Amino acid sequence: QVQPVESGGGLVQAGGSLRLACAGSGRTLTNYVMGWFRQPPGKEREFVAAITWSAGSTLYADSVKGRFTISRDNAKNTVYLQMNSLKPEDTAVYYCAVDRHFATRLSARTGDYDYWGQGTQVTVSS
Repeated sequence: QVQPVESGGGLVQAGGSLRLACAGSGRTLTNYVMGWFRQPPGKEREFVAAITWSAGSTLYADSVKGRFTISRDNAKNTVYLQMNSLKPEDTAVYYCAVDRHFATRLSARTGDYDYWGQGTQVTVSS
């Protein structure tokens, strides 16, 4: 079983940057589509970004396009989310997720992902 583990969250001022990391524990993440999701306070979990196993294709939510970048280093078994120009509305718990069924199908649906990390808190102050 793949167990993703997130890190890199914290408190940052609006306009600042953070880089989240998601490392695979137990098995390699190399063969899977990886996604980042977030859950703002009092709201449902929402899609942020996804990347294919080869990093050849990516998918972003409209709300983060041009500000966030998803990438992966398969040699390090790690997926990253670089977040720039952060806004207070980006405040949320950020989750890393694994789609173990596909290596190339990008999905924004939470139900298509099988394994989830415990989440890391990102707080953006105004």
